[in-house]
Amino acid sequence: MSDKEQNGGAPIDLRHLAEQTFGSAELEAEVLRLFLAQSRDCLDRLNATLDARTAHLLLGSARGIGATAVATAAAELEARLLRGGDGRDELARLKKAVAGANAFIEVRLGAGG
Repeated sequence: MSDKEQNGGAPIDLRHLAEQTFGSAELEAEVLRLFLAQSRDCLDRLNATLDARTAHLLLGSARGIGATAVATAAAELEARLLRGGDGRDELARLKKAVAGANAFIEVRLGAGG
């Protein structure tokens, strides 16, 4: 079963997110805004220089909010870079996963980010 199927099609596992934020809507919104900023920063950094540490940072952030497709893509990029690969294909998949998660978050927050 894919990540999307497990999460009912959503790029964020809302049950996981609720557990991490203790059911607090305010804390959830804060955490999601932080993820938006960090994911954009990480992608900017990865576009400039592919680096396993940056991929790992995004991996941890994604796991924290339940963005499983982002976490999977970041883990694949990290692994490829650690093996000495160029990581271009993995970066493209990561960008797509982040775009989906961030679009979902922006709708959930009810604003453009």
